[in-house]
Amino acid sequence: MSDGSVQYQQRQPAVPVLHEQRPEEVLGAVPERGRWTYRPRRVGMVWRSKVFRAGTVIVALALCWLVILALVREQTGPEGFVVGLGLAVLPVPLLLAAFRWLDRVEPAPWRNLIFSFAWGACAAALVAIIANSFAMRWIATATADPASADTLGATVIAPVVEESAKAVSILLVFIFRRREFRGVVDGIVIAGFTATGFAFTENILYLGNAFDEDQQLGSSGIASVTAGTFFVRIVMSPFAHPLFTVLTGLGFGFAAISARHHRVRRIALPVLGLLFAMGLHALWNGSSAFGPYGFYAVYGMVMVPVFALVTWLAVWWRRRELRTLAAELPAYATAGWLTPAEPLALSSMRTRGVARDLARHWHGKQDRSRGRAAARAVAEYESFATTLAGLRRRARHDAVGPDFAARERELLHHLWQRRAIAGPALTHAAQMTGTGPCPHPYPYRPPMPPYGQGQGHGYGYGYGYGYGQGHGTAYGSPPPQPYPYGRHSR
Repeated sequence: MSDGSVQYQQRQPAVPVLHEQRPEEVLGAVPERGRWTYRPRRVGMVWRSKVFRAGTVIVALALCWLVILALVREQTGPEGFVVGLGLAVLPVPLLLAAFRWLDRVEPAPWRNLIFSFAWGACAAALVAIIANSFAMRWIATATADPASADTLGATVIAPVVEESAKAVSILLVFIFRRREFRGVVDGIVIAGFTATGFAFTENILYLGNAFDEDQQLGSSGIASVTAGTFFVRIVMSPFAHPLFTVLTGLGFGFAAISARHHRVRRIALPVLGLLFAMGLHALWNGSSAFGPYGFYAVYGMVMVPVFALVTWLAVWWRRRELRTLAAELPAYATAGWLTPAEPLALSSMRTRGVARDLARHWHGKQDRSRGRAAARAVAEYESFATTLAGLRRRARHDAVGPDFAARERELLHHLWQRRAIAGPALTHAAQMTGTGPCPHPYPYRPPMPPYGQGQGHGYGYGYGYGYGQGHGTAYGSPPPQPYPYGRHSR
């Protein structure tokens, strides 16, 4: 055997791939659809019903929002509320789009993101408004010094209360959606959505109060309080709250990828991230105490560098997730579950997009609905493959539970059902974008079809029509011929 082949074998991960078992044996052991791990089965108890829990959360958050509306309108007045709402919404789409772009490699479910944003805008904001007001009144009464109460409330009380309230959102997703909270990027994105929602509500309050003050003073234009507040909060520092909370999200993200036996680390990292978030928040709020230029000094010497560092870390980790695909998936290509070109194709966001476009074009020539379904199938295939690569990497670092084999088998099942459409699309996309594999010593062995021979015309989950217009075989058809992929010495 060649040296390259030996080196490749030495790089094989410690977690075994299903080499020795036939695909029909593996896929035959996949549980029924109602018992899938990635689609939780229904439980008879009402309070554990998915619909009941979702409805309870929605009602609770809606009630919080109604209370916030009443409190904010009481402080700002109807006109101030409308102005504050119109100005506060401006940075929200940009921030959410940035965090969603970061999450494109392995997108988090929208329900988690919507919950996080709603928690920040409703629950966390309500807790902050009530707790901060109560604490500042208590301090002012105890010290008989309203000025010191405002300073102490802004630099001590507010950071602790607000960051703790926002951290609850990350904690809830981490606990109740643990398998969807896979690592550092998920921590950053969940924290970013939560903090964006919180900043949205807080900006309504601040901008509405500023407008109300301008109405009383009769000021307008650039010299108005509203213009100054808008410039500081919306133009200069729309990332402030997301930056604070992302530090907490990083703590949860690193805890998610830590080995299961490192229990102290898994607890200490989120706490440490929360403390850093509180500290940075307190420094930002107390910057005015450092003199007339204290705000600009903290902004330029602390906030901007920390923002740049966190942004670099987030982008680097996103690229690391793509490299994980190229490193982990070749083992499945060796076993025949993937085509040889797919590991590298899946590690390129451009190639993945081209593959979806090709599937939409190939299968939508006569019926656009088929094209959309084919593109959706490729997107699902890419998502499942990304999850599989991440699961395997975490398994090699002892960061998954004893159900690893069952979860791996289920993901392979999902890939197999979509491979007739996704495989050719990804292979052609790799050739078009130049991300195809270089000659490699491992062979490609096509697996046997798991559910019988013959031409299959149904494509997974009730699409109800066949594909394969000259581009691969349908699900359940005879196995494809080996791809002419590289040579290896014997």
